[in-house]
Amino acid sequence: MRLLLDEHFSPLVASQLHGQGIDAVAVAAAPTLRQMGDEELLRWAALERRVFVTENVRDFAPLHGAFLNAGEEHCGLVFTSAARFPRRRSEIGALVRALAALGAAATDLRSDTHWLQPAEEA
Repeated sequence: MRLLLDEHFSPLVASQLHGQGIDAVAVAAAPTLRQMGDEELLRWAALERRVFVTENVRDFAPLHGAFLNAGEEHCGLVFTSAARFPRRRSEIGALVRALAALGAAATDLRSDTHWLQPAEEA
């Protein structure tokens, strides 16, 4: 699973995912992506075959609906929350584990949404 992490996620998350063999790009680390609006980012993610990870449900849930209504596909939206996955540096591991588990499950999220759940601790 290839991921695009919305602007509110630290590039450290992408780096840690890379360490686990997951292709992840952080918007915050790419100046050209930081300049794009939400719709442009979702289209870019689709072109790059990346699942888009965001906390911004308010804007991206309607975009998901607009894409479906227009017959336009995206590669999937993964919704998270700062309450479930705090953005503090010391808490990044939980988000990384959950995204890695989602990737390992090989779930097809094409033109679908998914709420990320914490990974089971071994």
